Amino acid sequence: MEPLRWHLRDRVIEFGPRPLVMGIVNVTPDSFSDGGHFTETTNAVAHGLKLIAAGADILDVGGESTRPGAEPVPLEEELRRVVPVVAELARRTAATISVDTMKPEVAQRCLEAGAAIINDVAGFRDPELVRVAAEHRAGVIVMHMQGTPQTMQVNPQYGDVVREVVEFFEERLRGLAKSGIPLEAVCLDPGIGFGKTLEHNLELLANLGEFARFGRPLCLGVSRKGFIGKLCGREKNERMAGSLAVSSFAAAKNEAHLLRVHDVAATRDAAVLLEAINRSRR
Repeated sequence: MEPLRWHLRDRVIEFGPRPLVMGIVNVTPDSFSDGGHFTETTNAVAHGLKLIAAGADILDVGGESTRPGAEPVPLEEELRRVVPVVAELARRTAATISVDTMKPEVAQRCLEAGAAIINDVAGFRDPELVRVAAEHRAGVIVMHMQGTPQTMQVNPQYGDVVREVVEFFEERLRGLAKSGIPLEAVCLDPGIGFGKTLEHNLELLANLGEFARFGRPLCLGVSRKGFIGKLCGREKNERMAGSLAVSSFAAAKNEAHLLRVHDVAATRDAAVLLEAINRSRR
């Protein structure tokens, strides 16, 4: 079987038996887990370099919190937060850099500064953001979210959450292809915790194999999420074990190819061990 490949501007990522690790660099005062820790450029860059040293394959830099209830950040403020961080990381490392944004202007400036991926929690429903991605031949992460960060956890409803997320991806892939973004540039994310109840999250996680039909890598972002806290009775800074359990479950079944996490070193260690065990199967 041909390995999955993800085309990103000037490079191609090839996915093997070990999932890749995407380290989170939040340049925000209000992100749900680490908001306020890395708001200055120097601190954010140092944190990004530390994540690379810990084993991150990709860095995801974001300047606008998408936690439930988060308020939008003005364009100029988001640019001020993220562009210098992306530019400095691109100057100091060869690691692949992603920008986590819903704004076309932010994506444009970050791609010019050295980013290779746009990670849009709104699923690339903004035609201008799609245009920017196509023009720069950027890799894209298409995430499913019901509602907006302000409304997504206000009584989310689905008839069949797995089927509806599958249908969303089908529609988005058709639209992106028509707008000049090839299938090879796309990574999918089911949006765990984005407009989903605890039961919706568990149903999606139990059925990640349904998304294999698209032949695209799947990004999974469960790090320190609220559903882990609900099930385990843990505060945000106590959820690493739960995060590792969910990520390992998906990786062991080869249903998640990119793990977006805060705890890079622990996640990479788990992924390496899973790969070694799988290689030893008779």
